[in-house]
Amino acid sequence: MKPIASIMLFVLAALLIPPVHAGEKAGAKAAKACSAPVYRQFDFFAGDWDAYDAEAPDKVVAHNTVTVILDGCVVLEDYRQNDGLHGRSYSLYDKARGVWHQSWVTNHGDLLLLDGGMQGDRMVFEGVERKAGKPDALVRAAWYRQGDGVRETATRSLDGGKTWQPEFDILFKPHK
Repeated sequence: MKPIASIMLFVLAALLIPPVHAGEKAGAKAAKACSAPVYRQFDFFAGDWDAYDAEAPDKVVAHNTVTVILDGCVVLEDYRQNDGLHGRSYSLYDKARGVWHQSWVTNHGDLLLLDGGMQGDRMVFEGVERKAGKPDALVRAAWYRQGDGVRETATRSLDGGKTWQPEFDILFKPHK
């Protein structure tokens, strides 16, 4: 091979192969993206949980696994109810809007989009639930620490928030 061709081949190869440390810098930048304290506000929900109806605290009604993923940016909930309902929520702090957001999806085809944030010691989300053939409902859910677990309560309003009715009250206790 001629010397000029060898040099051009070497230069081309050098341009096509990224530096070894390039990925490390990108990973470090991503990890720092969600390192502010506000991103840790909902981490208390992370855990491997048995779910109980607060009115029947001796009977497990679901299993719930909650993990912090994507370099600490997202709280992923994987909820599996004993009756076959399977849902997942993705919760994250939306820096652009300055609010927490949760998207809840189920194996029944439901989608619920909620926004909120910390109110005292509770993470509170609110949004509009839309289901085909049913009136829109405001939904409000709150999570807070209770002993070695977490309690989640939800209420629903069909009159624009004038009155609220209990929807559910769940105790999450460490999985046995």
